[in-house]
Amino acid sequence: MDVSGVLEAHKQKFKSVSVEGKVIPLEYDLGLLTAYDQNPIDEAELKKNKDEYLQSLSRDNAQLLFNEIFQLPTISDDNGVMAMLPVPTTLLPREKPLPKPKPETRWEKFAKAKGIVNRKKERMVFDDNTGEYKPRWGYKGINDDGSKDWIIEVPSGANPMEDQYEARREAKKERIDKNDKRRQRNLEEAAVASKMDQKTVNKGERPNMDNARAMKRKEIENQILISKNSTASAGKFDEAIKGDLKPKGIKRKFEPNVTADLSKEKAGNMSILDRVVGKNGEDLVNVRKAIKATKSRK
Repeated sequence: MDVSGVLEAHKQKFKSVSVEGKVIPLEYDLGLLTAYDQNPIDEAELKKNKDEYLQSLSRDNAQLLFNEIFQLPTISDDNGVMAMLPVPTTLLPREKPLPKPKPETRWEKFAKAKGIVNRKKERMVFDDNTGEYKPRWGYKGINDDGSKDWIIEVPSGANPMEDQYEARREAKKERIDKNDKRRQRNLEEAAVASKMDQKTVNKGERPNMDNARAMKRKEIENQILISKNSTASAGKFDEAIKGDLKPKGIKRKFEPNVTADLSKEKAGNMSILDRVVGKNGEDLVNVRKAIKATKSRK
């Protein structure tokens, strides 16, 4: 039975993997699975049948891209055969700016200066008392500080009537508060580092962390002064509080309406007159500028 005719008819349904007619070879960036076609478009074919021409052009370019992908080295795993893509060569613009480097904590600076390397510890550790593996930290962890002990030995020199369970709980609270204060201090130092001058950052200089608390205190004082002026009287008739901050700045000084010294009153009036009409008959108004302004309005 001759089936060559059937096979040939079936073969003609599919296009060949080889694409011809490209005067300018395509440029590929296989790391991004992209191909760039710089060949000019045939305007006559585009006007004659737009959809068919674009579909044919897209199919040929996609076929050329797949031909290049199939020439890459491959690896096999449980998911199947995969091609090893090269490093992309096209630089794509970022949507958002680069993130700023996170400021180092005091421990990170100390470890860097002393050459201490942070080694990752295993989460589960063996408990000799129970003979089981327990988490190093957290719920049902091995670091429970003996809070579940059914009996506690009274330390030497301690009050025998003191509740040792309560003493352990208080010590744990103090450690938590101490760690929280350290965390707050690191946040304040990071705020100082973020407000550094860009020139200082470019020079690689470190911020003066000793001024972190002073800077935070000054910021709080400014916020308090701003809140004082938020009342209807701008803080003028607010009740004074002991140790309250007083706003600093230029205060207006009003002269009395009636003075015994007439020479001072005359000098004050003459100074006002000089500012209004000019001293020694000089013009205070720029006539040329005023004429230009009037013409532009018209």
